[in-house]
Amino acid sequence: MRAYHPPLNALGLIIMIFGLLMGFPLAVSAWLDDGATLAYDQAIFGTFVAGLILWTITRGVRRDLRVHDGFFLVAATWVVLPLFGALPLLAFLPTLSFTDAYFEAVSGLTATGATVLTGLDDLPISINLWRTFMHWIGGMGVIVLVVAILPLLGIGGRQLYKAEVPTPMKDASLTPRIAETAKGLWLTYLLLTVACGFSLWGAGLEGWDALIHAFTITGLGGFSSKDASLGHFDNLNVELVTITFALLAGLNYATHYLALVRGSFRPYLRDPEIPFYFGVLLFSIAMLTVYMMYWQIHADLFTTLRNVAFHVVSISTSLGLAIDDYTSWPMFAQIWILFLGSFVACSGSAGGGIKMMRAIILYKQVLREIVRSLHPHAVRPVRMGNKPVPETILHAVLGFSFMYMVSIVSLTLILSATGLELVTSFSAVVACLNNTGPGLEAVGPAANYQALSAFHKWVLAFTMILGRLEIFTFLVVLTPAFWRR
Repeated sequence: MRAYHPPLNALGLIIMIFGLLMGFPLAVSAWLDDGATLAYDQAIFGTFVAGLILWTITRGVRRDLRVHDGFFLVAATWVVLPLFGALPLLAFLPTLSFTDAYFEAVSGLTATGATVLTGLDDLPISINLWRTFMHWIGGMGVIVLVVAILPLLGIGGRQLYKAEVPTPMKDASLTPRIAETAKGLWLTYLLLTVACGFSLWGAGLEGWDALIHAFTITGLGGFSSKDASLGHFDNLNVELVTITFALLAGLNYATHYLALVRGSFRPYLRDPEIPFYFGVLLFSIAMLTVYMMYWQIHADLFTTLRNVAFHVVSISTSLGLAIDDYTSWPMFAQIWILFLGSFVACSGSAGGGIKMMRAIILYKQVLREIVRSLHPHAVRPVRMGNKPVPETILHAVLGFSFMYMVSIVSLTLILSATGLELVTSFSAVVACLNNTGPGLEAVGPAANYQALSAFHKWVLAFTMILGRLEIFTFLVVLTPAFWRR
């Protein structure tokens, strides 16, 4: 067990930092006197003490974290932190079960947005703020935040970063030092959040609603302070701001960072994912608008375009906010936007799914195999931009895609075996694995996950973590070979 002391020591530090982050909603609660102050006092005390105890008892073995430690720490962090993220909810909502509180916290930290709560309009501002603040923390990855701090304490961060950052090309760094990379990404993330918040405020939202939804949008989460989600406001300007910043949040933050430090749009022009990203979105909006007009789902072209554009962007980027019940659309349109959430978000973004980079690589690999069938001796490397993709990455993408499909099928069968209706089972798994939030039928945008059984919620909580860590980071810790040391 002493071999795990270094990652457990780092976990204790992460838990303490997480407890300190609860001070933000605590300060808001105290300022507004919204009745939730005691809940945060208890949660912060319990979280900090637990982290301090773990950090203290594992201080005996000090060394840099290795690859093995990185996988263990990342998986443990995403399983353990929701336990503490649930504490304010449990303390303030005594009727809330532990299962529901943990599910809500997992959904928050994984930036999924699948909620089990109702009566959101009547909750204290600080509680809704905490729910979406968890989106913001988890959106870029709490590990990437902490690796900017851990080196100051003599704990290496590169293995954590490689295990956490959502991209198939994890060895590339923006700056020579990994801590500087993390700081650069978080600065970009913070600036985008501030811009989003002020834009929502200028578009007509009140200050706290603007802040709450800015956390949700830039984290590509899906929690709202309203039961009717963004549809509560019925404000076209707010919807346009949301679409704009969801599109920006769905891009690679490394590209944003490089554009920011160089003061140039050239990094966007050189990003090979961007043409596919906007191309798929524009095609889907145009196609579904024509399709919905044909079936006369909405009264006029403007209303149709407004609904289609918002939900295509929201679901594709894994944001998950809604302005209407899209489960009233024809099933083809519902399945299409659910499918988009599986791959549209770019690598290095806070979005879920297999990411656009992997989808492009798969597409080009299929084309290469077709050419090889006709010309067996042709040399046709798969390229991203002007660079050939190494065979090791091709194999990794193929392996990931296979496990992605296996995960969807296996988890859908598990849920449907309990008697849960098939479309609900399938869409819940896809929505949670892609960290999108709302699914179809019983878990659509007009409903939530409250009606599911405790077993369903635990399966889906596992699914959200699996998707947030892009499957392999989590599954490797569950293999027997991992524990043989």
